[in-house]
Amino acid sequence: MDKIVGKTKHGEITIDELAQLQPGLGKLMDDMSTRFTYMYHSAKGGNWKLAHYQYRSFISIMKKIKIVRPKYTTDMDAYEKHFMIPVKEAIEAEDWKKFEETYKKSVEGSDHYHDKYDFSYIRFITPKNPPEHMDLGPPEKFSRKKKPL
Repeated sequence: MDKIVGKTKHGEITIDELAQLQPGLGKLMDDMSTRFTYMYHSAKGGNWKLAHYQYRSFISIMKKIKIVRPKYTTDMDAYEKHFMIPVKEAIEAEDWKKFEETYKKSVEGSDHYHDKYDFSYIRFITPKNPPEHMDLGPPEKFSRKKKPL
C-alpha cells in the first residue's frame, strides 16, 4: 500500500511524519493555562468578550487533546460539563461573583484530574497580575483607542 504523502515546496511529508509533529500534552496544557489565565484576568477586568474568546480557545485546545490523547476523552468531557460550562455561563451573564466561584471550582477540578492520572505534582495557580503585554480591561477603557488606518 502506498503511503499517504503531502507535498510542500520543501519536499514530501508522510501522514505518519505529520502525526509526529503534533504537540504533546505538556505543550497543549501550557497553552490551556495561558488561555485560562487570560480568561480570568479579562473577566476580572470587565472585558467579557475577551473572556468569552479565551474560554472558546481553551475549549478548542481541549478538543485537540482528545484527538492526540484519546484516553483522556471521557474525563475531558466530564471536566467541560461539570466545571467549564458553569464558567461559560458566568461569562455570558457577565457576573464576576459567579465567575470567580465557578473558576475556583474549575481549578480544583483540574487538581482532581491531575491526581487521578498520577500528575499530583502539577497544580495550576492563577498569576496575581494580568499579563503586561495585553490590555485585558473593558474596551471602552483601553489605553490606546481605535483609530482608522
